[in-house]
Amino acid sequence: MDNKYLKRLRKKAKKGRRGWPLATVAYYGPNLDRATKVSVGIMPAFAQPATATRAWTVSEGDIREDGVVAEAMLAFIAEHNALSVGIAGAILGCPHQQGIDYSGDWCPDPACGFWHGRDRWSGAMVEEDH
Repeated sequence: MDNKYLKRLRKKAKKGRRGWPLATVAYYGPNLDRATKVSVGIMPAFAQPATATRAWTVSEGDIREDGVVAEAMLAFIAEHNALSVGIAGAILGCPHQQGIDYSGDWCPDPACGFWHGRDRWSGAMVEEDH
């Protein structure tokens, strides 16, 4: 069953660019099939850094289908008066942040092993220089 908040979020994104501020939505997960984290950033204008960010996580299921999280995301977007919403079309890497949750090139969490050696934008294996 599709939740009304999920539908509303998707509808906002489908409307395209409607002005600034822009809310960016990025999903992260242990692999390309399951998202366990979503991060929303509010960009006030072109080429400006996000002025507000918020992240949500789930331990079970796929956060992209969580109506409670979608409702919270919509409230955050409305709170910051975002006129446009852009949603990443794919999962953008593991849910852990390099330099915050771990150091080095790859997340050491065994659940994120899929991403070891992969490009986070495409999911394709990265050729390492020898």
